[in-house]
Amino acid sequence: MDILRKVKTWYLSKNALPYWVIYIIDLLVVFISAAVVVALNNGTLRLLGHFEYFCLTISFYMVIYAICFKIFHTYSGVIRYSSFVDLGRIAMAMGTALVISFVFKNIFANEHLYPIRMWDIFCWSILALMGIQMIRIVVKYWFDSMYNIKEVKNIYIWGIKEGGVALAKSIRSQKPAKFHVKGFVTDTPALSSYTLMGEKVYRIDDNLLGQMKKDSVQALFISPLASESLRENPDLAGRIIQEGIKLYMMPTEQEWDIKDGLSHKELHEVEIEDLLPREKITVNLDIIEQQLHGKRILITGAAGSIGSELVRQVAAFEPSEITLVDQAETPLHDIRLHMQSTYPAINTHFILSDVANRVKMEEIFMRHKPEYVFHAAAYKHVPMMEDNPAESIQNNVVGTRNVADMSLKYGARKFVMISTDKAVRPTNVMGCSKRICEIYVQSLDKAVKDGKVKGCTRFVTTRFGNVLGSNGSVIPLFREQIKNGGPVTVTHPDIIRYFMLISEACKLVLEAATMGNGGEIFVFDMGKPVKIVDLARRMIQLSGADIEIKFTGLRNGEKLYEELLNDKEETLPTFHPKIKIAKVMEYDYMEVKRRITEMEQRNYSDDNMSIVRRMKLMIPEYRSEHSIYCILDKELGRAGRQTKKSATKSFQIASYAQ
Repeated sequence: MDILRKVKTWYLSKNALPYWVIYIIDLLVVFISAAVVVALNNGTLRLLGHFEYFCLTISFYMVIYAICFKIFHTYSGVIRYSSFVDLGRIAMAMGTALVISFVFKNIFANEHLYPIRMWDIFCWSILALMGIQMIRIVVKYWFDSMYNIKEVKNIYIWGIKEGGVALAKSIRSQKPAKFHVKGFVTDTPALSSYTLMGEKVYRIDDNLLGQMKKDSVQALFISPLASESLRENPDLAGRIIQEGIKLYMMPTEQEWDIKDGLSHKELHEVEIEDLLPREKITVNLDIIEQQLHGKRILITGAAGSIGSELVRQVAAFEPSEITLVDQAETPLHDIRLHMQSTYPAINTHFILSDVANRVKMEEIFMRHKPEYVFHAAAYKHVPMMEDNPAESIQNNVVGTRNVADMSLKYGARKFVMISTDKAVRPTNVMGCSKRICEIYVQSLDKAVKDGKVKGCTRFVTTRFGNVLGSNGSVIPLFREQIKNGGPVTVTHPDIIRYFMLISEACKLVLEAATMGNGGEIFVFDMGKPVKIVDLARRMIQLSGADIEIKFTGLRNGEKLYEELLNDKEETLPTFHPKIKIAKVMEYDYMEVKRRITEMEQRNYSDDNMSIVRRMKLMIPEYRSEHSIYCILDKELGRAGRQTKKSATKSFQIASYAQ
């Protein structure tokens, strides 16, 4: 036992055996195979009586095998990592040597050599092939079974098609081994009870958890093709995690191409974003690339959650220049580091500035002359804007006006503004400010097309709801509360929201930007709504903790239900099934400009009530909810209807935007 332990320690400590050792071992196997076959066919005593002649004869054949081993490099691989490719190379070498040996015997055989038949050559070649391959298989199996066996985790793989098989192959090829595939899982009843790669396939039913416990399974790997099945069974995911079994799957934003293979290293422990129901979103990347490749791009709010993702996606199309503007120093520095490491060849400028600074904006446009402008800079937290309406006007409204004006003045091809679903019949200051931004951008585009304002810029607005992982999303808040032991705070038991991945939302932004003709307000279909309390319960369940959910009441300006953005009566279809055009009123540019200028001039001199009153007069559909500004709706109740009539007249509504 001590000798075996020393051999094991010596071998495992080596990177690999020297190639000449493997070379000699393979030739020795050929020699022994030849001796065994000749002894069996001609008799052992006869072989021993003429052993000198046998060794002389076999030496000629050994030269043939040595040359073939050299040609096919059968000795160059590391035995413990042998694969089917290595075994195939050995088979080719042995086959070639066999053919040459037949030729050698027919040409050079004479009475001075030991008599060897064709059958002998064939038999010892087969025996040697089996012996050489068996040595590699035994060493590989011994190494796999002896190396860190205590650290190997038992797993199941959910998925038995290409993705599941690719995962299993990736796991089995890992050295040293960290996982052991104990079985596969499928939601197709007809395919259960089969075996795949030597392991049993189990059906998703009430017996699955019991079987996983029986096999001491510590993790379940979900293949990309089975991810949708998991999203349709979130309760199953919760039950599995409660049993102490970890779930791993690919990130939701990552696409898998069968041609590229799949490594288990691409998987991550499942998070709530992975379990939310969603539909796959595809865009025409070729058209987007044609529009953006080699162009000068400017992105405001480039350090924010939406802006930073836009930066990453736009950079992939290799524009000639990207100018990134944001007033948040540290996040902008993070984007700088990312661009320098990932896209060092792109000429990128990082400018720390406030979009409300008109002088600075003009300097930026004058210097860089962007061809495409993506305006993502905005204050977006509803409660913060309820308390600071002046900043909402200054940053959102005035900032948007500045960037739009500079885009027109310096000849940008397209200006794309990122808006929000809260601009639809707004109930808070933030939503109202974004609706004013929409009106300004749309009216400016119409004025350009009507020839009232000189310029060639096309103005496009994209409007969507919550995005997963954004700074304003509820998910990071819940995650932090769970980490701290709770409670998890939900404003109302019936509140619902629509969610979309940041990466998917930005893809739709780029699609709308390149396809839009100007003047459109593109509305994104956000998919199925999610009840926030259910979201909280799932996150608590995934954490495995027992944490209380506490209802705190709706915040100032918060809606209980978001507007349905795909209502056929309010939208028109477009080139993309997930993108629609909002049917909204068109306004007179000069009147909109005058009102915004008045807001700007009186923004910091008026109190909050006066600022919000002016916003309500401009946007008659703005009705506050759960806010101190509800008193203004009562005050303007009768006058509000008259204001709406006068606003319709003064803004010279032309038609619904098509």
